[in-house]
Amino acid sequence: MKLIDFGVREDEKKYIQEWSQDNKIEVKIVSELLTPETVQWAKGYDGIVAYQQLPYDEKIFDTMNELGIHVISLRNVGVDNVPIEALKKNDIRLTNVPSYSPEAIAEYSVAGLMALLRNLKHMIRKVDKHDFNWAPDIGRELNELTVGVAGTGRIGRAAIKIYQGFGAKVIAFDKFHNPEIEKEGLYVDSLDILLKQSDVVTLHIPSLGKGHSVINAETISEMKDDAIVVNTARGDLINTKDLYDAVANGKLYGAVMDVYENEVGIFNTDLSNQEFSDQLLDKVIKSPRFILTPHIAFYTTKAVKNMATISLNSMVDELKTGKSENEIDLDK
Repeated sequence: MKLIDFGVREDEKKYIQEWSQDNKIEVKIVSELLTPETVQWAKGYDGIVAYQQLPYDEKIFDTMNELGIHVISLRNVGVDNVPIEALKKNDIRLTNVPSYSPEAIAEYSVAGLMALLRNLKHMIRKVDKHDFNWAPDIGRELNELTVGVAGTGRIGRAAIKIYQGFGAKVIAFDKFHNPEIEKEGLYVDSLDILLKQSDVVTLHIPSLGKGHSVINAETISEMKDDAIVVNTARGDLINTKDLYDAVANGKLYGAVMDVYENEVGIFNTDLSNQEFSDQLLDKVIKSPRFILTPHIAFYTTKAVKNMATISLNSMVDELKTGKSENEIDLDK
């Protein structure tokens, strides 16, 4: 068995190499992304592992079929950038890593919120200039707030435990109720109710598709004054302009954004020596009421190792047995 792994970062390499040695399976590591051109490098291999934020071109899967490769394993959760019909047409199975470290993302969402509540971004900037005045950066306490958790999958449930540990009141919404959360009586009947009742709204739901944001001018108008939005899920859940305007005009207190609707080509890229053309994002960066990070909530040693190894294990299961517990049902 021979595998090829595309889009591999430096921090992933050692985990892939260790897995290869432990399992005595050859894995070719490729730093380039999977494209209609680079997929040709997979000739002679049994399966493709990949990760990228850019969309996967349909031509990739036509070529995979021609090469006799019928399994692709993603090192991440989201499959919204994969053309499912192209997979089905070419009889290609798809796996992902549904859970690499829910705690990493949940912890990060709380860390970002605490930084915002205590005005750390602005305070650190002041201290850098040797301005040690306290005012006007008085903080707020999490234990006094109602936190609305949108989405109670693995990450949402981990977040609930942490927020409860801080003494916050927690409410939750999900179309599919988790029995444990149900027992605690945390669920409200709709997302609208959650938005209206929450001092903090933290998003842990999948993308609803381009143009279908959860946080926008209409929904913001129904939210509490001085509410906070935390998004470590998907950028397109928020209309960033509407969110920025609401913070700038004082309707909302601020926001924590680890994802951005137009992040592809920006996040995980060094643009420090270039002209920055995204004016909206630039305003977000400069505002002391926004905590912005480049999609790193997941980025821990544990999570990176799990992404690298679980994707490879899923590939082996597919090739040996024709099925993996992480296989995506393409008909759903």
